[in-house]
Amino acid sequence: MSFYDKLKFNGDGLIPAIIQENGTGRVLMMAWMNRESLEKTVETGKTWFWSRSRKKFWLKGETSGHFQVVKDIAFDCDGDTLLLQVEQSGAACHENYKSCFFRSVTEDGTEDKITEEKVA
Repeated sequence: MSFYDKLKFNGDGLIPAIIQENGTGRVLMMAWMNRESLEKTVETGKTWFWSRSRKKFWLKGETSGHFQVVKDIAFDCDGDTLLLQVEQSGAACHENYKSCFFRSVTEDGTEDKITEEKVA
């Protein structure tokens, strides 16, 4: 049995993929994959995703040059979430931050603050 057959894609044929920086463990982003984008990722060693808004595949870094080289692909015990360990070149975020998670909620919960500098 292929590992693909152990995954549980949602009704739209998608599965969430958490992208984590290899070595540091920092979560860089979350995106959606379908079976074909996951197969392209395995085949090429670079991350491919499915854009729900544009209804098309996209290679991370194809416009920015900030590619992700896959070091490991894992899935959770339920088979409904992927975890990809990558080496990130440049920014993972389209707003030019290393991680898409560059905002934190303030202690009192009333505001958010930017917690890192943009990538040069």
